Amino acid sequence: MAEHTRSSITIEAAPADVMDVIADFGRYPEWTGEVKEAEVLATDGDGRAEQVRLLLDAGAIKDDHTLAYRWVGAHEVHWSLVKSQMLRTLDGSYALAPLDGGTRTEVTYQLTVDVKIPMLGMIKRKAEKVIIDRALAGLKKRVESGAGAAAGAAESGKSV
Repeated sequence: MAEHTRSSITIEAAPADVMDVIADFGRYPEWTGEVKEAEVLATDGDGRAEQVRLLLDAGAIKDDHTLAYRWVGAHEVHWSLVKSQMLRTLDGSYALAPLDGGTRTEVTYQLTVDVKIPMLGMIKRKAEKVIIDRALAGLKKRVESGAGAAAGAAESGKSV
């Protein structure tokens, strides 16, 4: 069984605000660094993404791939690889835990990556760690800056 890498960060925002940013795939290129393009290919009955095509440039890992998303309640999302040019496996999840009565959120990101080309396990774990750390830092910055809420409100005509 493949090993996974996991890391957590605390974000000064409610879980719903954090999940709004996570679920807004079209804006990933604005804050993730590694995602250069994101396109939602299919949505579920609630309008949440079920399949997303991502163009990724994470240094050692460059790929155009499609992920399937599974939403578990309001605080968890899992994804798995549907197709890829370079990757054999890309499984991950975000799990959100409310802190301080829901005013802060602990976000745990878990990731398993396996590439089609031979690569030492140590190098794969390092790549996973870099992807996770950058994603969590970018997510924290995006949510705490209010950019995610402001963008969503501007699209829906609400004020924040």
